[in-house]
Amino acid sequence: MKRKQSGFTLIEIAIVLVIIGLLLGGVLKGQELINSAKVKNLATDFKNIPVFIYGYQDKFKALPGDDKNAVAHVNGTKATTPTSSGGNACTGGDCTGNGVIDGLWTSTTLTDESQLFWQQVRLAGLAPGPTTVAAGGDYRPTNAEGGAIGIQSNNSTFTTITSNAAGTANTGMSGSYIICSAGILGKFVKQLDTTLDDGDTDTGSVRVADPANAGKSIATTAIQDGQGYTVCMGV
Repeated sequence: MKRKQSGFTLIEIAIVLVIIGLLLGGVLKGQELINSAKVKNLATDFKNIPVFIYGYQDKFKALPGDDKNAVAHVNGTKATTPTSSGGNACTGGDCTGNGVIDGLWTSTTLTDESQLFWQQVRLAGLAPGPTTVAAGGDYRPTNAEGGAIGIQSNNSTFTTITSNAAGTANTGMSGSYIICSAGILGKFVKQLDTTLDDGDTDTGSVRVADPANAGKSIATTAIQDGQGYTVCMGV
């Protein structure tokens, strides 16, 4: 007697393949939405900071971090002397109120104006976050990737990106202030530059620092998806 062999028909196999394809498509689309949401979050960090500046200036006619009347305005800390972490040279006395956010955006010195910026905009009710940090702490917020976000004036103390990949001086980093956000993966960096600027990480108002040479920006084609980068924008 011949035994009847059982198995899947071509129609059944086709149905299974279609289902698998739909599931894979759904997973990929979901990941794409997650990535897009993260880039939007990162872009919002850059867009919010100018709002903090304008809001503070509108309320107090002073620059946050540089406000020499911060104690009276928001019951905040006032820096009397910028430190060696990047502040402008002073001839003595009170150096705040000069229209410059003294200190590097990377500074963790709580008396630097680039640090006090965050305390003062929070005390003014413009941004969320802690306003009292113990010695050795850091007022700076972090981005969605866990990297620090900072701001400083666009002057000679800004050394994160001083030239482009070809070594030409970065005259394109225009604006009164530089906002930087660290630890952003390359796969987000390229989309972030497209969202905020011209899509080229080596030109325009948004530049990406080369991890191998922090004094230069890096070309878009050289960015690696899994590598962390510092993104800076002039405003």
